[in-house]
Amino acid sequence: MSVAHSSILDPSFCATAFTAKAKTSSFFNTHWKKPVISTGKDSFFAGFSPKIEKLKCWRAAGEMEIGSAKNPIVDFHGIDDGLLKKMVYDALVWSSLHGLVVGDRNSQRSGQVPGVGMVHAPVALLPMPFPESHWKQACEVAPIFNELFDRVSLDGKFLQDSLSRTKKVDAFTSRLLDIHSKMLELNKKEDIRLGLHRSDYMLDEKTKLLLQIEFNTISSSFPGLGRLVTDLHRTLLNDYAEDLGLDSKRIPGNTAVGHFAEALAKAWTEYNNPRAVVMVVVQNEERNIDGQAVAVVYFRAGYTPNDYPSESEWRARLLMEQSSAIKCPSISYHLAGTKKIQQELAKPNVLERFLENKEDIAKLRKCFAGLWSLDDSDITRKAIENPELFVMKPQREGGGNNIYGDDVKETLLRLQKDGSEEDAAYILMQRIFPTVTPTFLMRDGICHKDHAISELGVYGTYLRNKERVIINDQSGYLMRTKISSSNEGGVAAGFAVLDSIYLT
Repeated sequence: MSVAHSSILDPSFCATAFTAKAKTSSFFNTHWKKPVISTGKDSFFAGFSPKIEKLKCWRAAGEMEIGSAKNPIVDFHGIDDGLLKKMVYDALVWSSLHGLVVGDRNSQRSGQVPGVGMVHAPVALLPMPFPESHWKQACEVAPIFNELFDRVSLDGKFLQDSLSRTKKVDAFTSRLLDIHSKMLELNKKEDIRLGLHRSDYMLDEKTKLLLQIEFNTISSSFPGLGRLVTDLHRTLLNDYAEDLGLDSKRIPGNTAVGHFAEALAKAWTEYNNPRAVVMVVVQNEERNIDGQAVAVVYFRAGYTPNDYPSESEWRARLLMEQSSAIKCPSISYHLAGTKKIQQELAKPNVLERFLENKEDIAKLRKCFAGLWSLDDSDITRKAIENPELFVMKPQREGGGNNIYGDDVKETLLRLQKDGSEEDAAYILMQRIFPTVTPTFLMRDGICHKDHAISELGVYGTYLRNKERVIINDQSGYLMRTKISSSNEGGVAAGFAVLDSIYLT
């Protein structure tokens, strides 16, 4: 874990804030093939012929567990290889020209030499159809969730009590709680509170309900690239309007990166010290800073034990919490975003502890999927009998940590046999079976046809100074699409691609 800093008046501020490392160690841990690109004398892309892979159905139609197939927004049979190659070519050129790129983890010099070792971000070629009514629902509840988690963060007893069993078996959560306890002992209050959040949802095929996957309070990734994917898809729909017959205006505007930058800037203003800086905590390469006041600390890292390889990182985190700087997130916001707190909030009468408006409470509950602790013996028994209907989640961020299918059964049986308190490190969640839609996925210059499912993330920005709410907004979105046979959904982890929404 290291730091980068910039004055809010410095033109490099936005770039500094949003070039932090992604949530996992590898961008391209996938089975997709490398492209072969030949370059001519007259054009950078001369001679380039994008490779197209045929549509694969990873399971027989009768064996698909994920959900029922949905008609795509375009007739895929009407897109011949010639048209598809043109679209892929244009998408790759657009991505290169507009910065829709990431560091290539296969290049040793990537991230060390500016402009070297870049590759287009993994993206879907066309936007994913999504019901407008559910899109509006997700946007409507964003400010309510912002307010809810701010109030949860202020209830130290609730956080400590809810995570008390988890603390005994999860060393990382235990260290976070220790810092939180020290702040409570010091009666340290965060008068200015900044939240840059993302609430993730899937649309359940059977119930037709928009169900929440999780609420992220730390390192809510991809606000910048998500906006660029929206722009890319609008460009393609405009350029190929006659071929596709789609209206680019049906893709919602995506202003996530602007809202995040505005919230950080306004937090800096509230700190009221023009000489202070914004500090961004990132991964890898340390950089020391001295002699400058820090107005805002933004954690792009710090959500995984790997970010704290020694005691010095924990001492730094404690020092940040003890300081007068605005933390995004503060230790209480960080704890409020754990899976266990999500499960506690789904219990009867718990939302009423934090919210008064009954209509707002009903709107949030409508989004809740089934969530249970492992000390619920009836649910545990059902999960052992029907493991395909549940997901086991640990208290970890970054993708690739959840447990699915027969592994749920095996893990639960092992925990029962051991008789330890390790079960407190997990929660059980209802498995959501979203609609399956055929689509085009692009990674490493390869266009890959497949059946896919999507996850919608809605960003929220929240800034408060004591009793004055300065910002409480829905702030853009992130659409991630993956092949339907994949359990995990991280873009940086190599499971998914960036996408946008086409309202239906």
